Amino acid sequence: MGGKVILFLAINRMATKVSIVEDDGGVRESLAALINDADGFECVSSHTTAEDAIKHIPDKKPDVVLMDINLPNMSGIDCVRKLKELAPQTQIMMLTMYEDPDQIFNSLAAGASGYLLKRTPHAKLLDAIQEVQRGASPMSGKIARVVVQYFQKKNKPDTDAQALSKREQEILELLAKGYRYKEIADTLSISFDTVRSHLRNIYDKLHVSSRTEAVVKFLNK
Repeated sequence: MGGKVILFLAINRMATKVSIVEDDGGVRESLAALINDADGFECVSSHTTAEDAIKHIPDKKPDVVLMDINLPNMSGIDCVRKLKELAPQTQIMMLTMYEDPDQIFNSLAAGASGYLLKRTPHAKLLDAIQEVQRGASPMSGKIARVVVQYFQKKNKPDTDAQALSKREQEILELLAKGYRYKEIADTLSISFDTVRSHLRNIYDKLHVSSRTEAVVKFLNK
């Protein structure tokens, strides 16, 4: 009996804890059910407003927050900004219908670590939650392209990208197309850890700290 309790507690500690901020009741309940039914995930709270999320999420200490943009009163973007002050270790991923470049940029600038559309398949959403917890910046393929195009218009070319190896350039090209790390590993016939190692080198060479910044600098070379 004692062994079973210890095993249960160990599994519970390893579960990725998720909070949801979504004003649509049907969407909120569907997301909560998806998370709770998936192995290794736990929905620790759900909130209909930004104000309620700000009040309770810091105490819940989720690993990842799924954040809608169009909330009543305070917007999801403003909620991200406030939550990053109150719970800086919590990763926030936007889950929205908006594909507008300004909404995407403002969300990332506020502190969001990822940006997915609500039509993202459930399996990919769960993968993205784990990715953002590990420090990645998952985005829908179309969103990644919008981000790149937005920054291409805003940023000047950067010569740091010239220091990249051929393999590093291949990885960045796939990132720009919205490929996830595992998909990159499969496409290039290398291991997941090798992809992560290359990315660390890429970040060092480009003097950036995120996937989005790396892709932007590379495409502006």
